[in-house]
Amino acid sequence: MAAGAIGIMVLINFLLWRFWMPWYVGRRIARFQNELVDRHYDEVEIMYRKMRGWRHDYHNHIQALKAYLSLAQNQQASEYLDGLEKDLAEVDTVLKTGNVMVDAILNSKLSLIQEKNIAVDAVALVPGKVSVSGVDLSVLIGNLLDNAMEACMELPAGKERFIRIYIDIMKKQLYIAVTNSMKGKAQKAGGRFLSRKEGTHGFGLYRIDGIVAKYGGYLKRRTEEGVFATEITLPLVQ
Repeated sequence: MAAGAIGIMVLINFLLWRFWMPWYVGRRIARFQNELVDRHYDEVEIMYRKMRGWRHDYHNHIQALKAYLSLAQNQQASEYLDGLEKDLAEVDTVLKTGNVMVDAILNSKLSLIQEKNIAVDAVALVPGKVSVSGVDLSVLIGNLLDNAMEACMELPAGKERFIRIYIDIMKKQLYIAVTNSMKGKAQKAGGRFLSRKEGTHGFGLYRIDGIVAKYGGYLKRRTEEGVFATEITLPLVQ
């Protein structure tokens, strides 16, 4: 009787791990992805709203400049133009990669990085059409930069915080590299880097891994004291 009960328990555990756990994890990851994409689109919408607001005020700016010039107040006109230039720099896109989706997600994240006073060096070139879907590319880049920002913000105030982004075409592959400063050194367990974040945030690493695997790409993470780097290559043609 005891042996039969043990056998039933073993069977139940097997069924749970074989069928229920993959379903549960998949559902959690899907929910995380949806929340992440929604947040990315919200960030892009904020950036575009600023641009639309600037265009709306364009007529008023022209009238103000004409008024200064009609009164020969050249110094005031020059200062007004300097203010407009600074305002425009805050809403203008930082990068034009050649891919609309990548432009949207990159520029929204770059705006957030700059607001957090993190030094950023970004170079990106992406074809208009790639084999990776726009959603997957958004989730991939968004996760990489979110993780980089959060790692930088763990550093004490006054410490050097930086993020370096490089995206280009290398040997017919889309190459993505993100390097960032961090506190200490990333830890590993079972061959995987551990997330320092709590809750569902840890799914971000799994989403990156899953998207790279989905397209038959290559992923490498490296860490040393104070620095973390991720390199990804994805085939341009499936």
